[in-house]
Amino acid sequence: MAHMIEPICEQKVRMVKGKPGLMRWLVALLRNTHWILFFLLLLSTYHLMQALTWPSHSYFIGIVAKLALAWMIISVMSKAIRSRALARIVAYFCWVFAALWMLGQIENVTEVMDSIAFSAGNFRLSVLILTKGVILVVGLLWLAGIVGKYLDRKLQEVEDLNPSLQVLTGKIIRVLLVIIALVMALSSIGIDLTALTFFSGALGVGIGFGLQKVISNFISGIIILLDKSIKPGDTISLGDTFGWIRELRARFVSVITRDGKEFLIPNEDLITQQVINWSFTDKMIRLDVPFGVSYDSDPHEVSRIAIEACSSVERIPKTRAPVCWMTEFGDSSLNFLLRFWIEDPQNGLTNIRGAVMLALWDAFKENNIGIPYPHREVILKTASSPTPAFQIDTPERIKNGE
Repeated sequence: MAHMIEPICEQKVRMVKGKPGLMRWLVALLRNTHWILFFLLLLSTYHLMQALTWPSHSYFIGIVAKLALAWMIISVMSKAIRSRALARIVAYFCWVFAALWMLGQIENVTEVMDSIAFSAGNFRLSVLILTKGVILVVGLLWLAGIVGKYLDRKLQEVEDLNPSLQVLTGKIIRVLLVIIALVMALSSIGIDLTALTFFSGALGVGIGFGLQKVISNFISGIIILLDKSIKPGDTISLGDTFGWIRELRARFVSVITRDGKEFLIPNEDLITQQVINWSFTDKMIRLDVPFGVSYDSDPHEVSRIAIEACSSVERIPKTRAPVCWMTEFGDSSLNFLLRFWIEDPQNGLTNIRGAVMLALWDAFKENNIGIPYPHREVILKTASSPTPAFQIDTPERIKNGE
């Protein structure tokens, strides 16, 4: 029945547009069509047997129906986990727990797990405590991640906070939530936090040696956020990398270039190396375009036409007018330098220079202003008795002293 029903329902599900979350849950339900039908058939059989036979005859059918319903719900809910392997592990674990609870075997299993233990002085660690600890740590960390992402999105909507402060506040909240989750998990399973003093000292030594770069990048990220040297949306240059910052992370900064490449630059490099921030205090940057015209052109007219042509380009702001200066009398041209400002360097520098050059070409062509190119004159002189370029020494020439 599932093979017949699923294709029909899939056509209806694919008609849902603009709601990816709802479509994902519908697809998860669709992939469990056979389990839904199995549960409905079991439930119908159970009620039919309850009405026609002794209740004890339908006990096994009822248990199987409950287990099928539990698996169906757990399988659909586990689709919220992105990792397929992790989702499958969580689904199996939750179903085993639900099966033990339905069969009334929770107490027996917990007693067996608690009997398998390791003792060292006053400290006792059993399989039950270890299992509870793992479940609580994973669950609370997962909950802390969800709450942290939710609060981070809310902080992004606060317009009174600048981008750097938004990112810094979000990171602090996430770190605090993780610490609170770990403390709650350890306290709930009966572990004395004061007993972790020795381990914290060993962890500090390990951080000093093995995690030096990680901690350095983390501290560098906090320094970057505090001094507001870079923030999301800034256009920066670091070595051969030129692009705009998409995101600030705890360990690295995501920089996207014009060709679509995304560089993950460690925070430490942004602290220790020279970084050019094109939009640190002002997004306006100045660009230069040199050019030359022929000597029969009027330099005053050339400057006026160049400024007008540059001002006609779309990305040139009206607040800062371009300027054009004559720089030198060249070998074959009058050389000029056109300077203009842009306020969106993240949209590219080469393309705006190309647009300005095309505007200059069109304007000069319209006003009959020539752009010279270097040329050389080669003069060939002929002598009455040409001297050979080279002569070969022969025994006769050497004998005659030639």
